[in-house]
Amino acid sequence: MKYTPQEIIQYTAEEDVKFIRLAFCDVYGKQKNISIMPSELERAFEQGIGFDASAVRGFGNEARSDLMLFPDPDTLSVLPWRPEHGRVVRMFCSIKKPNDQPFECDTRSLLVKAVEDARAQGIEFSFGSALEFYLFKLDENDNPTTIPYDTAGYMDIAPEDKGENIRRQICLHLEQMGITPQNSHHEEGPGQNKIDFRHADPLTAADDVMSYKTVVKTVAHSNGLYADFTPKPLKDKPGNAFHINISVGSDKHHTILPSVIAGIMKHIKDINLFLDPCDASYQRLGKFKAPKFISWSGENRSQLVRIPAAKGEYRRAELRSADPSANPYLAYTMLIYAGLDGINNNLYLPPVADFDLFSADESVTKDFDTLPESLAQAKKLAAESGFVKALLPQRLIDIYCK
Repeated sequence: MKYTPQEIIQYTAEEDVKFIRLAFCDVYGKQKNISIMPSELERAFEQGIGFDASAVRGFGNEARSDLMLFPDPDTLSVLPWRPEHGRVVRMFCSIKKPNDQPFECDTRSLLVKAVEDARAQGIEFSFGSALEFYLFKLDENDNPTTIPYDTAGYMDIAPEDKGENIRRQICLHLEQMGITPQNSHHEEGPGQNKIDFRHADPLTAADDVMSYKTVVKTVAHSNGLYADFTPKPLKDKPGNAFHINISVGSDKHHTILPSVIAGIMKHIKDINLFLDPCDASYQRLGKFKAPKFISWSGENRSQLVRIPAAKGEYRRAELRSADPSANPYLAYTMLIYAGLDGINNNLYLPPVADFDLFSADESVTKDFDTLPESLAQAKKLAAESGFVKALLPQRLIDIYCK
């Protein structure tokens, strides 16, 4: 929905809104917020609300500590788990310096620019997100354990699947916030769950990822559980994936999805740091269907990219290497630019790999390039990449690489 600041101010007065959460995230995608009262809304829209950036990872130091939050009125959403009387709403924000200049490490604004750059070429990207998470029990002090909530497996049902009602509650909350899940089910790991979302424009899709993680953690805690989105919560069990479904349309080009995927495969090693940004990310890759090789296929889930058989609006490609520790704004930014490079240079996909790379003989796999095998290697590749340097502020690269 498109709202004006004045409509938001009027809404808060008419709907008994008492608190407005101004949400943003640090460079690694960890959500933050500050709550203001309705009387501060007009100032927030016109002048911004200041906060101490030196306390946020990657945002500043004591000498450069002031930044300003400007709420995006189009992202207004009621938080359904808060009281109906004295409601709480949330808006995502752009971040600026006190001199009204954009803050270079505001990853949401980087994504806005990437979308605009694509649109200037007549190209529209859409992303659909699917993030997995584990549900763990809490101890007597409400601290997380690594004891799974159940021992169910892939798409099992109740009573083995104890997460059924929790997923239902999550989906209902998301719908109340204007986010529509496509499906939900138990995943392969004990206590592991997954919810898929219909594709949306990149900014909405990234905002929805942030909302989704908040809702999941909130609902889990209200049920006496802990929701774990880390890449590898249990050593010998499947890791948590962040599968990204990519769609692209254009009035000027025809059948450009293969070129988009070719561009992503060309640059995947350089941008992998922003899809798998922590040590545990590399404990997940290459195991339990998480890809290791830079390859693509149709139905084969051992590949980096899967392009399922579909037509029209359902034509998409699924990138399977990312995990939920990624900042979705930064991940989508890099995928857009990699895809644009594939289009602009008319790149072609390499030969399809319609076989299981996990069981294939080394004589076959030796011909395939691989994703980075460690966080250190991913950092080195990103730091030395001309592609990355041309797109991201050096300060942001340094934060991730050093």
